[in-house]
Amino acid sequence: MMSVKQYPVNFETIPAATLKAYSDIPTAVASDCLARGQTMQAGIKPLARSMRICAQARTAECPVGDNSAIRAAIGLCDAGQVIVVNAQGFESTAVFGGLMTLYARERGVAGLVIDGAVRDSDEIIAAGLPMFARAICPRGPRKYPAGYIDGPVSVGGVAINAGDLILGDADGITVVPLAQIDTCLIAAQDVLRKEVAILDTLKSGGSLADIYGAVEVEPV
Repeated sequence: MMSVKQYPVNFETIPAATLKAYSDIPTAVASDCLARGQTMQAGIKPLARSMRICAQARTAECPVGDNSAIRAAIGLCDAGQVIVVNAQGFESTAVFGGLMTLYARERGVAGLVIDGAVRDSDEIIAAGLPMFARAICPRGPRKYPAGYIDGPVSVGGVAINAGDLILGDADGITVVPLAQIDTCLIAAQDVLRKEVAILDTLKSGGSLADIYGAVEVEPV
């Protein structure tokens, strides 16, 4: 008999104060502070530009066209966590829809990131559930228990472990590895402070050349 497998869950919980501080960090800034990396592929987008995610990950790995691992993950996650799903990037079968949206909301799920397709997109948006996905497709999934949860996954080209921090905004998704939570936050806050000074310079008539140095231009 097939079943969804679960890896041990033993990651450290990020303090509430740290999560609150990260809620002010744009995904672009976080990526800049992670060597301009840790960003998911551009195909994974929010269903609505206003959607935001700032939460620790629980992970799910699904076979093509099957959503059993997602349903299991929703039932086992703690309130305030985000479920990050490798649905194999398959765009022709949705693995999440309206009924699962209601279930996720009841469980207090902070959002989902799915490398695959969803359906009932209007219902997801109306429910206020942050959803980042690769595609929208009306075809529904199979329900044969398979896949795993809480193990390492690759979603949108980024390796993710349970407990990593997921930041999502209109630009997309940046993943902050749990081991880099503190260093990335310090660096990001420093970048934001410097950007305020840069904006003041530009508003007072300065140029980017004053800040970054002039770009050499020579005639062709």
